[in-house]
Amino acid sequence: MSDQDIGGFSRVNLDFTPQTDAEPAHAHFHGSISIELPLNNAQVQRTGFAGWRNKDKPATIFGKSLWDIDPYAYLGLRVKSDGRKYFVNVQTESIVSTDLHQHRLYARRPGEWETVLINWNDFVRTNHGVVVEPQQEMLRQKVRSIGISLIDRVPGPYSLRVSRVWATNNMPHEKDDLAEDSDDKRR
Repeated sequence: MSDQDIGGFSRVNLDFTPQTDAEPAHAHFHGSISIELPLNNAQVQRTGFAGWRNKDKPATIFGKSLWDIDPYAYLGLRVKSDGRKYFVNVQTESIVSTDLHQHRLYARRPGEWETVLINWNDFVRTNHGVVVEPQQEMLRQKVRSIGISLIDRVPGPYSLRVSRVWATNNMPHEKDDLAEDSDDKRR
């Protein structure tokens, strides 16, 4: 998804890249941000965003299928960033369907693979990019989707590679931040 949905000109791609000797298999989120406004739609006053999220899980005979990440303290992501200001978005089965819980994806080593952990309690509830008050705790037993967006409105190319997304209780060691753990819940 991008501002093209409302007439903007940002480009978004999400491609699968198979494993090589140099890199793990990963999703490549890339494209170009444009802040140009559409000439034929005066209602659009802001552009310059792109993002993706996982597909909804298929329904079961019991209804909607959601993730329960309540037993876990952290969201883990294995990423290779270009250094831009990405956000992680979590959508839950809440009363307001357009609410998202967001957190900045702090990549410390642009151009290198790294593991980023985000405490589930540090996400902030937003609606259309604006912080919602009063804040409510995320419904961690009813997670619909997890995604990443770029909303910095800086024109130009972007590139973020994501090899893993998982829920965990473990902090990785600096030297061994690829460590597998049987307690992890992979997506």
